[in-house]
Amino acid sequence: MKKHFTFQLLFLLAVSVFILSCIRNDDEGAPVFPEGSTESVNLWVQDSMKRYYYWAEQMPAKPDYHLPVKDFFKNLLSAQDRFSFAVDTQDPSSYPRSVRNMYGFDYAVIQLANGNVVTTVKLVMKNSPAFNSGLERGMMITKINGTAITAANAEELTSSIKDKTVIELRVGNWKNGAVTDEKNITVYYGYSFEQPLESKIFEKNGKKTGYLYIYDFPDGITSSLNQKFAAFKAAGIQELILDLRYNYGGSVSSAAALCSMIPSGISSSSPFIIYKGNKNGGEVKRTFARQIAYDPAALDFNALRTNALNLNKVYILTSRSTASASEIVINNLKPYMQVIQVGDVTLGKDMAGFMVEDKRKPKKISWQLHPVIYKVFNADGEGSYNNGISPQIAASEYAALPLLPLGDSQETLIAEAMNNIYSKSAGKNALDGSIKILFQSDTPSAAIGK
Repeated sequence: MKKHFTFQLLFLLAVSVFILSCIRNDDEGAPVFPEGSTESVNLWVQDSMKRYYYWAEQMPAKPDYHLPVKDFFKNLLSAQDRFSFAVDTQDPSSYPRSVRNMYGFDYAVIQLANGNVVTTVKLVMKNSPAFNSGLERGMMITKINGTAITAANAEELTSSIKDKTVIELRVGNWKNGAVTDEKNITVYYGYSFEQPLESKIFEKNGKKTGYLYIYDFPDGITSSLNQKFAAFKAAGIQELILDLRYNYGGSVSSAAALCSMIPSGISSSSPFIIYKGNKNGGEVKRTFARQIAYDPAALDFNALRTNALNLNKVYILTSRSTASASEIVINNLKPYMQVIQVGDVTLGKDMAGFMVEDKRKPKKISWQLHPVIYKVFNADGEGSYNNGISPQIAASEYAALPLLPLGDSQETLIAEAMNNIYSKSAGKNALDGSIKILFQSDTPSAAIGK
């Protein structure tokens, strides 16, 4: 089981950091504070960040050790850093909160060509509180806790429901350009379980195309991936569509395992990824086999390759919620095959890290740090996509309402990929400029009207 935190963007490298320094700094003249004090915790935070943080050299030389720990941590961060965070394991309120990780769904507020503003449910996680309450992708939300959603209040409404443990939604279906059959749904705060891989096989004109939706990349996913690819291989698929549109990332090792099963011509010694850290971290290169092996629960490279599809091209569906390990899949397959990206520009997290915590027994510091530690590059040294990776086929999944289920061959992004596969051209309405995305619940910092 795994908690789904919004922008859980620092994916694990399957290592754990053993930090002993808690109340001392070895630098000459460094302060010493009583063990257990806020200042001593902040000194540990500073020592840890000096050692691992990618932008360590930009950290302030004389920070204020008397600040609350979370504020102290934020003051150490570079202006370029959108992703590092810290949590206190003894304080649940310190963890990132989002509609998705609290209730198991996400929505988008969009402006239609006629100027009307509507809100559509774009994601409902399986076996989540939202799923169990009857919420479905494609439903329209007209009110949240009795308040009608507008372009002006969407962000404020989203922020407010993150402080609640139960929310009331007024929802309906989209028919003939209007919301019909409205009803109320109550969604309680709760846990969402691991999301299953979902696959389909489409066939047209004698050509078979495999479709695989991957919600995230947890450690231990390789057996499930192997089963899906074994089915694809047995069916003789000739094309592959990977749906990573809502995939925030996860384990780099799991991403490497997926990548190992798609192209032809790779071996256990083929380079997969390059990590570049600060002066302490230096540069680290890993092959497919070595990166996969960092997940102790993973099948090894050779076992995975028995079901490899040996393709020379792959289609990947993306959105602004495609991040981290998902972006590594896109970028790191490029040296080995043609990658045709369909959808929107990705988030732009070209970096990685691992959790830093006190591993002493008994533990004396309850804080966990999730700092950016490395910039990541593919086998050709290509990376630096902090502004996101742009698609070859630009398309909006909101071009046609209601949103169809993921895996439906007529769903907008899937249909765009299929058009390219079977007719070698993108659809005419792939990117409808008259439809504007005003707000998305999984990107609350995005500007309204973007």
